[in-house]
Amino acid sequence: MWIERLDASHALDYRALMLEAYDRHPQAFTSSVRERACMPLSWWESRLTGKLDVVFGAFEEGRLAGIAGLALEPREKARHKATLFGMYVTADVRQQGLGYQLVQAILAEARSRPELRLIKLTVTAGNDAALNLYQRCGFIQFGLEPMAVRVGEDYFDKIHMWREI
Repeated sequence: MWIERLDASHALDYRALMLEAYDRHPQAFTSSVRERACMPLSWWESRLTGKLDVVFGAFEEGRLAGIAGLALEPREKARHKATLFGMYVTADVRQQGLGYQLVQAILAEARSRPELRLIKLTVTAGNDAALNLYQRCGFIQFGLEPMAVRVGEDYFDKIHMWREI
């Protein structure tokens, strides 16, 4: 298993893994399969090559098995903040430390950027595994957004967390 920063050459695998995440855990993501499946490959490539997003992948036996991104703020007054986004590990390799290692890669990337002071994220209320992971990595809750995501007729709250770098 290894972690590396993804680039345009990973776009097809990144797309496939994110569509899997949206499909299997729709309450965990603001985007839906329907919205993202129609995006051209160039859109996925731009997520991996843009100046404001950094995406890491966890590879298990040569295949992309986990992902996590760091979104940087373009606005001058908010450039001290970044957002951890798109965290997902495939079910068959969970409980092996990939999520933890992905968060550590995000934290290392953040530390390499002197302008950054904090990372924030959201996690769906009730997703205890993800909440515990983020807490182990030093994130603390600062709020709860009720009805943050709607899937069909169901609404899901989002826990807002942050961590100083």
